[in-house]
Amino acid sequence: MPSNSRQTQRLSQAIKQKALELGLDACGISRAEALDVEAARLKNWLSRGNHASMSWMENHLEKRTDPTKLVDGARSVVSVIQSYYYPDEPSDDPDIGRISRYAWGDDYHLVLKDRLASLYEWIQGEVGEVSGRFFVDSAPIMDKAWAARAGLGWIGKHTNLISPQHGSWFFIGELVLNIELSPDEPILDQCGSCTACLDACPTAAITEPYVVDANLCISYTTIEHREDDVDQSIRDNHGNWIFGCDICQEVCPWNKFHTESSEVRYAPRPGILETPIATWAELDQESFSSRFRKSAIKRTKISGFERNVRYAMDNARRLDEGRG
Repeated sequence: MPSNSRQTQRLSQAIKQKALELGLDACGISRAEALDVEAARLKNWLSRGNHASMSWMENHLEKRTDPTKLVDGARSVVSVIQSYYYPDEPSDDPDIGRISRYAWGDDYHLVLKDRLASLYEWIQGEVGEVSGRFFVDSAPIMDKAWAARAGLGWIGKHTNLISPQHGSWFFIGELVLNIELSPDEPILDQCGSCTACLDACPTAAITEPYVVDANLCISYTTIEHREDDVDQSIRDNHGNWIFGCDICQEVCPWNKFHTESSEVRYAPRPGILETPIATWAELDQESFSSRFRKSAIKRTKISGFERNVRYAMDNARRLDEGRG
C-alpha cells in the first residue's frame, strides 16, 4: 500500500490514466466518508413521497450515504463516467416509438461492470492486497453524489450529473477501496439562471430546481412503475416515449459538449430508432425476450412495455385526430 503522500498521488494519477486506457471517459477520487448533507436532502425527498412506488430507496439509508458501511475499512471512492452518446438522431415522427438513448444498445450494468472489474484487477496488481467493491447502479450507493464530490461534474437542476467536458450523456460507476488515495476537489454548479430543463419537461416532474418528483416523471412511469394506473393527465404527456425520456437532457445547453461514445456495445441496435409504435405492439413474449436480450429495456418486462406502447398509440391516435 502507498506509504507516503507522493506514492499516494502517483497511484491516484496512475488509476485515472488506467481508467482512460480502459475506455472510460473520466475518473475522479473522493474520501470515503458519510454524506451528511446529501443524506439530509435524500431523507427530505423521501419524506415528501417523491420516490413514488420505489420503496426500496427507503432501505439501507446508512449504506446509501456511508460507504464504510458497504466496505469495511473503506478510505477512498473512485468514480468513473462512460459516455453512451451516439450521434444517431431519433425520428421526429410521432408514430415512431421513442426509447431513451441509454437503452439503445446493451445493458450498461454489464458493460461498465466489465470495465470496473478490469480497473479493480489492475489496482490489485499494482498495490497488492486491496479490499473493495465496484458498483454500477447495483447497490445502495449515491453514485451522482460521489461523482460530484470527485470533481467529475455537478448535479444539475434536472438532477443528472453534468460534466463541463462531457455533458450528461454518460453512465456512472464507482470503486470503494480500503486504500488511501488523493481526493479531487468538487467543481462549482454552473447551471446559473438556466431553467431549460424545467421549462421543457412535459409533465412538470422537475417541481423545483434540483428536485424531481418521480410520480410525474416519464422515465419513472415507463420504467420503474409496474402498474397500469398512470394518471391520464400524465400519460397524455408521454407522447411517443415507450421507454424512458431524454427531454431534460436534450434541452440542456451543456450537452453541446457531449462526448461521442467509444463503446460499440452502446451503439443503437437495429430498429431501435425507426420502429413504428404499431410494430412494437406486435411483440410477443418470445420476440420481446429475444430482441431485448442483454438490454436495459427488459427491466419493464413485457407487461410494462405493452402498457407503454398502448399509451403511446393512444397519444399518436389523438394527435392524428387533432390534425384531422
